[in-house]
Amino acid sequence: MKVMVISVHPDDEALGCGGTLLKHKANGDEIAWLIVTNVLEEYGFSTELRESVQSEINQVMKLTGVSTIFDLHYNPGLLDSTKLPGLIKEISAAITQFQPEVVYVPNRSDAHSDHRVTFDAVMACTKTFRYPFVKRVLMYECISETEFAPALAENAFVPNYFVNITPHLKGKLAVLKVYASELGEHPFPRSERNVEALAVFRGATCGVEYAEAFQLLKFIED
Repeated sequence: MKVMVISVHPDDEALGCGGTLLKHKANGDEIAWLIVTNVLEEYGFSTELRESVQSEINQVMKLTGVSTIFDLHYNPGLLDSTKLPGLIKEISAAITQFQPEVVYVPNRSDAHSDHRVTFDAVMACTKTFRYPFVKRVLMYECISETEFAPALAENAFVPNYFVNITPHLKGKLAVLKVYASELGEHPFPRSERNVEALAVFRGATCGVEYAEAFQLLKFIED
């Protein structure tokens, strides 16, 4: 099976579906990772930060078994000022090249505008008549973004697809530790305690010890 995870910023993939990616790795699936934004010097970030982030990306690739990476290098925090057709074209090229059967995409109503723009662009690249190889599209929840969306009915994340990550929770936490600067102590949202607590809650919902939850947007059975 070929799967692609879309992350707006490095660490989204680990927070939202790190355990699931490790499960794909254990199953021998081929994994691609598309990163939409990056901290480049031309955007005002330091060379040291860019090199640090690239090192983190390389480590996460090894831990999760990612074989193919697409880095679009957009400016973090400014996707809402990006021309959407250009972003769609680049995402479409990556999806067409890799031809994933399964696509993991950020939640449509996350608090961060970059996440919402990315969701719209990705969904434009999963139309069955143009991308017939895409059989499953799942929206993942991202701690510190999904739960901070405005509390309106139309923004609700409604999980209806669960993945048992009990054998992979420790591995997920190990991946998250690569992003040490993004983690904090409880009650900071991106804490090990909160990540485990969510896995416990989602696990209890589906009858396992630890789970990750998704909202299934498309499922085509051959």
